[in-house]
Amino acid sequence: MFETKQYLENLLKSKNIEVSSRRQLLFERFANEEFNVEAVKLIKEKQKIMMDKWLLKNKIEDVLTKQMVIPNATVGKAYHATLDLEDLISVEFDNLEQYGLSFNFESKTIEGDPSQSGDFKIKMKFNVLGEEDDIEPHVKTLSLVINANPKSLWKNIPSDEGKDAEWKRENFWKEDQTSDFQPLGDKHIVVSSKRGRSHANVGSFREDDYAFNHFEDNGWSVVCVADGAGSAKLARQGSKIACHAVIEYFAENLNKESFTVFDELIADHHQKTDIDTSKKISHFVYNNLSKAAQFAHQKIEQFATKTENPLKDFHSTLIFALFKKYDFGYAVLTFGVGDCPIGLLNKDLTEVKLMNWLDVGEFGGGTRFITMPEIFNSEKFSSRFGFTLIEDFSYLMLMTDGIYDAKFVVEANLEKLENWRAFIDDLKGNNEDQAAVSFESSNVEIANQLSAWMDFWSPGNHDDRTLAVIF
Repeated sequence: MFETKQYLENLLKSKNIEVSSRRQLLFERFANEEFNVEAVKLIKEKQKIMMDKWLLKNKIEDVLTKQMVIPNATVGKAYHATLDLEDLISVEFDNLEQYGLSFNFESKTIEGDPSQSGDFKIKMKFNVLGEEDDIEPHVKTLSLVINANPKSLWKNIPSDEGKDAEWKRENFWKEDQTSDFQPLGDKHIVVSSKRGRSHANVGSFREDDYAFNHFEDNGWSVVCVADGAGSAKLARQGSKIACHAVIEYFAENLNKESFTVFDELIADHHQKTDIDTSKKISHFVYNNLSKAAQFAHQKIEQFATKTENPLKDFHSTLIFALFKKYDFGYAVLTFGVGDCPIGLLNKDLTEVKLMNWLDVGEFGGGTRFITMPEIFNSEKFSSRFGFTLIEDFSYLMLMTDGIYDAKFVVEANLEKLENWRAFIDDLKGNNEDQAAVSFESSNVEIANQLSAWMDFWSPGNHDDRTLAVIF
């Protein structure tokens, strides 16, 4: 009764009709008439239906006009995107399967492995909360962008092998990638050197190189890694000569009396570490490793003269490490010029030692090369050598900047144990590709595993990659 009376009062007011006090009783009887009660009830029901329909249409229009973004996907990269589908009681996407994707309404997610790249228009069919079950779904067109896999945009053009062996020699050809796994004294070495994508994309040569050897008669092992400068047209030969020259030098000199004296010196140093023995060791390391570095420089210089090429065309970095096992531990000696690090991790991975400083920072990022005569005259030359005596080690690693730039980014990170632990975890499979290297001496596939791991993707880092791991 009250709703009917109120409705009629508002109706009359809207028509400028006022019920006088003398007609109140009449109005009360009028509002109470069954016809009017039912009429008002029906009108209010119709109004509610119209209002609900209006709100429903607004809700549908909100969905149709609302900016809805499906996050971009990438071919070959696992995809998972959650959509904002509030107030929708049913949703379907047409033809997602043809792109390698599927939609799960319960979790409101699109997921899958995108199979083709492009900018696609996808129809989303939906119904909103409040609609009848048999209502035809509404259609909203959304954009789906699937980017091409960046790896697929790079070509892998083999370097020119020429017609015969003579051509290869004259043009200093080398394999685009090479790997090896060998015993090295009581340790093992796995090493891989791979042409970077920037070189593979244009069919140019691998500039990196490496060499290693164990000398059974004196117990010393030597490992070298070199990175030929991309701007030097014969750098591939410079890095090769540098590495092999170091092995050649120590093959001729490790059995000389000076290294026998070192055995006595290192034993004395172990028994009583003091300033005197430390100085003697530093003096020995400097004298002998500097001669090896100078020998590498001279070998490149002689080759440049012989072939009538400028020395700068052979620019290459060079790092090398010598190690020998004694009853009380390992002596590790190092040299480095350029931006390639040498890292030594103790047996239980609780300490790391960067065995060389890199030619970055103070030179504004300018790398130095073994081909530069001025490095031997620099007052900092003596600081290029490293020495440590360690009870045992888990890994001794030498790498070029193709690895270092991608995995450590900046020099400061090479000093942090957590970064080396993360790097080892990465090598063991904690990476996007799940590529893993099993560092077991019985693993006959280890060289192939390391080579496969080195195919990792790192935006902006497409240089040659070389990594030698002694374990």
